[in-house]
Amino acid sequence: MRLWSILITLFVIFLPTGSLAQPTVAYQQRASQLLDMLSAPGGEDAYFSTLFLDAVPVAQWRALAADLRNQHGRPVARGAVQVESPTTGVVEIRYERATVGFTLVVAPQAPHRVIGLQLVGTRQSGDSMDRLLADIAGLPGRAALSIARLDEAGPVWLHDHRADALMAIGSSFKLYIVAELARAVAAGERRWSDVIPLSHKSFSGRLLTTPDGAPMTLHSLALAMIAESDNSAADTLLLALGRTKVDAMVGISGHARPDATLPLLTTAEAFALKMPANADLARRYVGATPDARRALIAADAKRLTAGAVDIGTVAEVPTAIDSIEWFATPRDMVHLLDWLRRNGGDALPIMAVNPGIAPADAKRWRYLGYKGGSEPGVIAMNFLAQARDGRWFAIAASWNDNTARVDEARFVALLTRALNLIAG
Repeated sequence: MRLWSILITLFVIFLPTGSLAQPTVAYQQRASQLLDMLSAPGGEDAYFSTLFLDAVPVAQWRALAADLRNQHGRPVARGAVQVESPTTGVVEIRYERATVGFTLVVAPQAPHRVIGLQLVGTRQSGDSMDRLLADIAGLPGRAALSIARLDEAGPVWLHDHRADALMAIGSSFKLYIVAELARAVAAGERRWSDVIPLSHKSFSGRLLTTPDGAPMTLHSLALAMIAESDNSAADTLLLALGRTKVDAMVGISGHARPDATLPLLTTAEAFALKMPANADLARRYVGATPDARRALIAADAKRLTAGAVDIGTVAEVPTAIDSIEWFATPRDMVHLLDWLRRNGGDALPIMAVNPGIAPADAKRWRYLGYKGGSEPGVIAMNFLAQARDGRWFAIAASWNDNTARVDEARFVALLTRALNLIAG
């Protein structure tokens, strides 16, 4: 019953938000009654709407509430209520070991039953950075993390665990592409509104089903690549901007060992190289210099397209995550985030579309930009955050395991704790 551990949408209907920001009396009552609903079984039919209970039967609700009690102890008090409209807001419930936030949506018509509930964030009581770092260190496989404050002179390192370890970062490499696009726009070489064809389809993402050659702006491609991690957008942008220029951004942004990851592969090339059928090519690629790798990619281009990939051979278990990948240390990623803070321009709003964590936790920051990456055996998360007092921070972390899939929800929970601890 780990459904509640990070984010579980039970059944949410978003009502139109008015200009008022005061809860109704009925909303306040339902917010207070949520404590009782989470404390013990009983009264569900009077509290939840039929619509809600059709989606989440009473037995399922009770199991989910019991799972929260098992994780965090007994619910002891209702905390703050942050209202978004007269019928929608975030309600905090204090448990013995954590404070849990819920989006609560109440029907505007009597008897004002609850029509939507969503767990949107958890803060552990008595948490500390030492406890967090110990939990990161205790992950199976290899994990690494770096947290820095970003001053005008550059990163000030605050908390680290194996911060200089070279890690597989999955789709986090797409931050290098958007950084090069931002540089090119600032230099007058490109415009965000420039239109190019969708030319290189790859696996996963909305654009995979978009017609080949569909005209798209650079901004639309960047938005899909960062907010949705769309691989077709990433491959199209990488090749349109020029692999040489995107590769140069790896060094420009502060990567300490760019030869370890260059050239930056398209997602189709990476999938293809991981295939057992291309094991001979992969061996030559891994042992080659960056220039020789570029020559291999060019010479075997037909073997390295999405159409040539049997995705089932690489999608189930960790595959070549220590050799055919995109690699960076957490400190490399912090330097990249700092470069984007100073030079990203319109890339910064794009990075903020998908904050990577639950909304209630994300709202603790004035700005929260995010890009992560995952595949079997790999998860990476990278945050550029501005605190309410104006200070900037970067958090970068990766977890690799060659032997098994990683628990992504567990890692998201750890990084959410890190952000909450820094936000204070």
